[in-house]
Amino acid sequence: MPETTIPAAQIAGDKFEPKIVAFFCNWCTYLAADLAGTSRTRYAPNIRVIRLMCSGRVDPQFVLDAFAKGADGVLIGGCHPGDCHYQEGNYKALRRVRMLKRLLKEMGIEEDRFRLEWISAAEADRLRVAVNDMVEKVRALGPLRLQVPPEVFAEEVNA
Repeated sequence: MPETTIPAAQIAGDKFEPKIVAFFCNWCTYLAADLAGTSRTRYAPNIRVIRLMCSGRVDPQFVLDAFAKGADGVLIGGCHPGDCHYQEGNYKALRRVRMLKRLLKEMGIEEDRFRLEWISAAEADRLRVAVNDMVEKVRALGPLRLQVPPEVFAEEVNA
């Protein structure tokens, strides 16, 4: 009979609830989240939104820091290609996301823990679907057990 690993949360009887950091474009995805709230659209409360002026402003270090500091997943939301308020910011985000996916794979972080979505200001329902889908996928993966050397955090404190 093969051995199976049971997550500690299941042993304790607790249901694992993932923590997802979301970087949302001010002009589109953030407004979709606002519309979802005003229209009482319900989606998983597992995301913590950080508003940026453009998805192109998501520095790869932001994503790496989110994972290093305990996020189980990272979601980036931006304007649809061709609709960026800063002309090409979302294309810049797409290039960075492709690079980050390769890097995260090399680090042993599953692909479903990192995601980019194009969501316009009028697409509150699309936001709901994307968030709920990501939460379910990350919940199925379980907690991220990333081994971060203590000196990484010491450098931040001394900076």
